Amino acid sequence: MKLVPYWLDTAEPFTEGISEPPGGRADVAVIGAGFTGLAASIALARKGAAVVLLEKNTVGSSASGRNGGMCTTGLAIGYRTAVERYGTEAATRYFLSYCDAIDRVERLIAEEGIDCDFARTGKLNLASKPAHYEGLARTHEALAKVGYETHLVPRDELGAEVGTEHYHGGLVDSRGAGLHVGKLTQGLARAAHRLGVRVHEDCGVTGLRRIKGRQHEVRSARGSLTADKVLLASGSTTGKPFGHFQRRIVPVGSYINVTEPLSDGLVDELMPTRRMASDSKHLIYYFRVTPDQRLLFGGRARFSQLDPHKDVKSSQILEKGMLEVFPQLEGTAIDYSWGGLVDMTMDRMPHAGEHEGLYYSMGYSGHGVQMSTYMGTQMAEVMDGKPEANVWRDLGWPRIPGYSGNPWFLPLVGAYYRMVDAVS
Repeated sequence: MKLVPYWLDTAEPFTEGISEPPGGRADVAVIGAGFTGLAASIALARKGAAVVLLEKNTVGSSASGRNGGMCTTGLAIGYRTAVERYGTEAATRYFLSYCDAIDRVERLIAEEGIDCDFARTGKLNLASKPAHYEGLARTHEALAKVGYETHLVPRDELGAEVGTEHYHGGLVDSRGAGLHVGKLTQGLARAAHRLGVRVHEDCGVTGLRRIKGRQHEVRSARGSLTADKVLLASGSTTGKPFGHFQRRIVPVGSYINVTEPLSDGLVDELMPTRRMASDSKHLIYYFRVTPDQRLLFGGRARFSQLDPHKDVKSSQILEKGMLEVFPQLEGTAIDYSWGGLVDMTMDRMPHAGEHEGLYYSMGYSGHGVQMSTYMGTQMAEVMDGKPEANVWRDLGWPRIPGYSGNPWFLPLVGAYYRMVDAVS
């Protein structure tokens, strides 16, 4: 079993990074070479900007290369909760932005000629308990009122969607897609390089000094440069220079197992429609079929940060959960297991804008493949003088009380959600 992300292990790595230390000046410095930073760099370069992209590790090595590869619709808090919180008009606008985001991902892939196994298979939300199916039905009805079509699947028809008796019905959204995030991140990096973006890996930002207006001196472990504008796109890997953001994001571990390749017949039994699937628990399971016929099975095995000494235990917890859902996989080998960090905000909404002359977009709360790519391109528009391009511009972002970047409370939160899942 490899303790590395399947996506990064099966993608051709980006090798065009600049070995020289960063220096001189740039129109824009982008911090973080995940989906947000890569998409922003491409969009800005297309506008003629001189862009420098600084990455602490390697392209796509953080959340963008460690997720489930699901490019799907829906808010992390759910549509009905968004309506209660923001009203129907705003909630619908936020919800539909995820449809725009998937379209943007698909268009960007086509424009740059990236082969990353993008497929519109749809998304399947599964009810872990009978009452949860009733909640899915209410969501279906609420979305229908604003003209958005979904499809309810009662329990006695669920076999056409997924080969398990574990769930009590589901809700299908046909607009969802799946893709190979390793191939996408590396492909976007190559596209940025072709457009003249200077990509510096192993180049974490160690300091930021505002000169005037939006101009900053950006200091890294390998050198410094001056940038007329700076976009922070690094999420939970943001370091000490960015305490304002650290106090607003809680990095939570999420874990994934990927099986050995499965036979066509077994895949047809498990996931006949090949949809992206997740269930309705707080400590969720999510699963899908990979492009080479493996089952990817992920979830919050432990509600905590990553710990290499305990991640094997997380793999074992996930394997037990996988066999509860799919007992047909008894005896199937796990080829890959890894963890990644989900950037959770207190309101579980994305946040983007400008703070003290620094542009930012982050906090996707587990729904980042599509929204981070979309917001990268949108923030390029914002930086070009079009603030209306930021769909999240009206959301306030208060700090988390009593939190300074060390999520000591995660085990307590995990225990609470396990209790809620048990009794809800």
